[in-house]
Amino acid sequence: MVLLERENGSFRQYHKSDAALRIAASLTGYWRLIALLRYIPRPARDLLYDLIARNRYRWFGRRNSCLLPRAADEHRFLEEVSEENPNEPV
Repeated sequence: MVLLERENGSFRQYHKSDAALRIAASLTGYWRLIALLRYIPRPARDLLYDLIARNRYRWFGRRNSCLLPRAADEHRFLEEVSEENPNEPV
């Protein structure tokens, strides 16, 4: 997983567990508590992330099709990125 966040006019990349924990910190309710795992060293967190990624279908199941976002949820998805200027969304 890769998360892109805009900071000071440029994009910053977060990978694997760093991305998941940044997303968790932005959620509401008890999900925010997951962000406390950032105090565990990154190599250990990424091992756990890889374990979950490898086994997610076995543990959580698999869908035959993807859900399409409602119009109210479209703001939660990435914008198209221009091929001429990959640092700026279209």
